[in-house]
Amino acid sequence: MPHPSFDAEVRHVAHLMADAARHVILPYFRSGALGTENKLAGDYDPVTLADRAAEQAMREILGEMRPDDAILGEEFGNKSGTSGLTWVLDPIDGTRGFVSGTPTWGVLIAVSDANGPFYGIIDQPYIGERFEGAPDGAMVRNLSGEKALTTLAPRDLSEAIVFTTFPEVGEVSDGKGFHAVASQAKLTRYGMDCYAYALLAAGQIDLVIEAQLQPYDICAPIAVIQAAGGTVTDWRGGPAHKGGRVLAAANADIHARALAILRDY
Repeated sequence: MPHPSFDAEVRHVAHLMADAARHVILPYFRSGALGTENKLAGDYDPVTLADRAAEQAMREILGEMRPDDAILGEEFGNKSGTSGLTWVLDPIDGTRGFVSGTPTWGVLIAVSDANGPFYGIIDQPYIGERFEGAPDGAMVRNLSGEKALTTLAPRDLSEAIVFTTFPEVGEVSDGKGFHAVASQAKLTRYGMDCYAYALLAAGQIDLVIEAQLQPYDICAPIAVIQAAGGTVTDWRGGPAHKGGRVLAAANADIHARALAILRDY
């Protein structure tokens, strides 16, 4: 459906930001010179020079081209705005994967209004894949070209493929809910970071189940998945754009099946 705040300029600026983040990040990846720091005492929540440089590059573009819009970013927090729109930025979602050298991390860019995100990009710079979700549809661009994204059709939970970052992220109680669903599925894969959501939008998997997310972790995936035909809510069926416990599903049918289980947790 059309959105009153979506236009060619929003798309253009978002792609400029994703390009800028790619340019900044790639020289650091697998370089051995990440400048990693731990943000969380008693646990491991890394941030690198690439995280900070990429977000700064994206913010500079917004400052020049969309100065009236608000910004919510993982590394540099909130900037107020007057337009009613907020750009939600995660310069490297999956920094643990980035530090480890796996190409499961990505740059997340979303544009939200009071109702949540209506446009989003999941960009994986190293393998050159960019997933985009907009009011006019969802697309992926990679070395093979460009094609529309469509999520999987309904199938039984016993045939489903489920992705998660448990047990790395989430409490024991969250894990119980996840395992209650995963124990009924055909295949479970772990630690895929934001790339899991991209694969759901691309029609490769059925479910992503997460907890303890922040808004910048989930706003871009929501926009991409919903534009591809999927459903994203919290574990009670409500809006998920503020983070917390999240259920992303390829279609309403398998979403309802998983939600019926997760509601008990």
